[in-house]
Amino acid sequence: MRRSRRVAATAAALTLALTAASPAAADRPAPSDVHPALRPHLVAYYDFDHPVPGDPALERDQGRSGTEIELVNGGAAMRVPDRAYPGSGRALRTRQIAPDATGNDDWKAGTWSASGVRTLRPFANAGGTTVMGWFNREMDGPALNTTTADPADRYNAIGLAGVLTGDSDGHGVRALLELIDVGGELRLVALGRRVDGGASQTFAAREDWRTLLPRGRWVHLAATFDFTTGAMALYRDGRPVDGFLTTAGDPWQLDGPGPHLTSATDPRGIKIGGSFPQDTVERNPCDCRMDGLMFLDTVVPARDVATQYRRMAR
Repeated sequence: MRRSRRVAATAAALTLALTAASPAAADRPAPSDVHPALRPHLVAYYDFDHPVPGDPALERDQGRSGTEIELVNGGAAMRVPDRAYPGSGRALRTRQIAPDATGNDDWKAGTWSASGVRTLRPFANAGGTTVMGWFNREMDGPALNTTTADPADRYNAIGLAGVLTGDSDGHGVRALLELIDVGGELRLVALGRRVDGGASQTFAAREDWRTLLPRGRWVHLAATFDFTTGAMALYRDGRPVDGFLTTAGDPWQLDGPGPHLTSATDPRGIKIGGSFPQDTVERNPCDCRMDGLMFLDTVVPARDVATQYRRMAR
């Protein structure tokens, strides 16, 4: 049986054990490359220099939750020697393996449980979320779609990193950094969903995605989601990115009395470099390298995004 399916089948037991261990995780020293202002809110953090002893296809969480993730299909080979920032060691390599064949062999990372991942509970009933990390693009556009019969069909997006909803099939997200088609043009976006089963909102960058994320160059990206007000933001190398909301009206259902928080459900997991971390379907693979991925249970203010970028890039 594939490890990813074994992990999915035993996720309830694993997450229960991790939850029991989370106070110890919270008490351990925070990584020195995380700014003190961010540490209390750092639910999960992956630098891909900490394989789980005895199982290098799993990566240890350096945040407070202790949420291990799986390096799906590629295992330890997905850790590659590359320096996203001074002090980093290895980076995560994600990619499409067989663009001309149907299958489930893409390299991606994450965790998934049908009952919800209990260690990710800080993202339930949350007023805000931030996703940030280092990304290095190695592709010129969305990959060929291996789930359709048309050999020329391509996906409409490139998945970076995000937190799933509490009812996700492995694709639907609560907070996501992504490149996706907006009105016929690929754009860097922050995509969020406040209510499980509800509509999403997208904040899309105006600048060309190839300028924001040049091929072969490490870039620090961050996306913030304020579920209490509907405000969203993108940052590149510590600076705000000009953008616009793509959906008119009130997709997050903020009209009426508050407080307006995310659904009171544990996220079903984290996805990195593509959808369906349980490895049942291929979608939106990213031929990329990634490092220093952070998932926080607050809206990190602009000054702290900039401070965190400078701290890692110095």
